[in-house]
Amino acid sequence: MNPEKASDGPERAGPAARGRLRIYLGYAPGAGTTSAMLNEAHQRAEHGTDVVVGYARVHGRPRTAALLAGLEAIPHEKVPFRDTIVEELDLDAALARKPEVVLLDGFACRNAPGSRHAWRWQDAEELRQAGIDVVSTVDLRQLDSLCDVVEKITGSPPGQTVPDTFVRAADEVEIVDTAPETLRDRMARGDIYPAEQAEAALADWFRIGHLSALREMALLWLAATLAGDRHRPGGPLPGAPQARERVVVALTGSPDGERLIRRAARFAASGGDLLAVHVAPPGRPPGADRAALAAQRQLVRSAGGTYHQLIDDDIPAALLIFARAENATQLVLGKTRRSRRSALLPRATIQSQVLRGAAGIDVHFVACTQTAMSRPPNCAGSRAKKGVPR
Repeated sequence: MNPEKASDGPERAGPAARGRLRIYLGYAPGAGTTSAMLNEAHQRAEHGTDVVVGYARVHGRPRTAALLAGLEAIPHEKVPFRDTIVEELDLDAALARKPEVVLLDGFACRNAPGSRHAWRWQDAEELRQAGIDVVSTVDLRQLDSLCDVVEKITGSPPGQTVPDTFVRAADEVEIVDTAPETLRDRMARGDIYPAEQAEAALADWFRIGHLSALREMALLWLAATLAGDRHRPGGPLPGAPQARERVVVALTGSPDGERLIRRAARFAASGGDLLAVHVAPPGRPPGADRAALAAQRQLVRSAGGTYHQLIDDDIPAALLIFARAENATQLVLGKTRRSRRSALLPRATIQSQVLRGAAGIDVHFVACTQTAMSRPPNCAGSRAKKGVPR
């Protein structure tokens, strides 16, 4: 995508027209998303677009700060938080100013307590509802479906995340693609972190292997998003073969459920559908997994999926019947490590029963952290689990 070309959009139909959203995606800190956003603002301004800076993160980087020169900026709202003052986008001032374009750095960031919206992407949504275009940025580690993979690669927790659906719903997403060697050079010069932190970062987060893996992941995520765009208009022709992936993930409320959901969401990323299902035996009273299932249901919805609950004593059969009724192409289940004692028992596991009956459906087993006992309480479902959310 060409930032300069992005400014040549169709004329607005009127004051009620919804603003457009453009997002720069970076695969690591210092990739240059903020600089790309500010450079686009200069290009748009040169072409006569009324563009203002609503919020930009400089992080003490002189080269980034220099790009603010010559751009109109809305003064930040100062929000008291604990013993300090936090600066945030002044949303009311931006709405009153009503430019054509507002720059809003950090799409996934949480606003300070006391702000009108909890998240910056909600600020962007209100601006767009007012007919204002928004240009924003997001880091790969902030995409909800990928944050666990990024943590596994880098060893660092992701912090704040945004549901992929809000990023994929943008009118344009562009990766700021920087070679890993270039990022390391920037780090060594002190252009990303202060000099006292740079050496540790180069030996840890900014290793070539880490950066290369993250870069590849970002490119694959964008490719999947673009593939999904091709499936959005209209629907399948009658009698046509299945063109979309329909991914069913089986949940029990175990702590591994979030990992299963994120893995399934990645399988469904290229324009597919995500469906989560929880099978509970009849008459099971609410238990400890109730709160976990409620949280997992919310995660499914934030990933753009749907949540379903079934009551059935035969968990494998119920999963297969549901998957076939929904024309599922893939089924994701958890697989626990069986104890030595349970491994000696002839009783079939839920996973093996599902696998035997899943002809035509790809079955994925995701390793879970819990160890199975005599009757494996695996992540696909178990009569031993208790608790059904309302």
